[in-house]
Amino acid sequence: MAETKDGAVLCMDAKFGFDDNAEFRQQDVYGLRDVTQEDAAEVEAQKYNLNFIKLDGNIGCLVNGAGLAMATMDVLKLHGGDPANFLDVGGGATPETVKKAFELLLSDKGVTAIFLNIFGGIMRCDYIAEGVIKATKELQLRVPLVVRLKGNKEPEAKELIRQSGLKIYAYDELDEAAAKAVELGRTVAA
Repeated sequence: MAETKDGAVLCMDAKFGFDDNAEFRQQDVYGLRDVTQEDAAEVEAQKYNLNFIKLDGNIGCLVNGAGLAMATMDVLKLHGGDPANFLDVGGGATPETVKKAFELLLSDKGVTAIFLNIFGGIMRCDYIAEGVIKATKELQLRVPLVVRLKGNKEPEAKELIRQSGLKIYAYDELDEAAAKAVELGRTVAA
């Protein structure tokens, strides 16, 4: 903002946000979008209907639901950790979108551990487990992965993870899982 000599106040810069649900009605406005002014990872995430915001921490978070994502970040902070991102895969995630979420997390070289926290209400935990296993194998995951799955198809998901033979730290309780993610994130970072 600036004030002219005659007392008028002018806005010199602005950032506008528009509801994505209105895009089909506001094509002229969306046509003005300049993605070069946005974080590349956030732009990529939008292509897969992932809600992603980069933060400064070292623990990559993959969660479904904004409320659970906020609670997950809070409990990580409670245990002395720092979230590297806000990443909500939503209720319609597939194994492919979970893999894409892992790619986004791993594109951040500061991530030293990943914490996946899923509540399977609408989301099926076995779909998430399939995506986790696929991503871990195909992306040759080299950072520790802590997983907490609760809800729909939970037993099947846990069995898939167990049978995978991969080094995935599975927990039932949020507090224990977060503490482990923080511990592993520090171990790798040290």
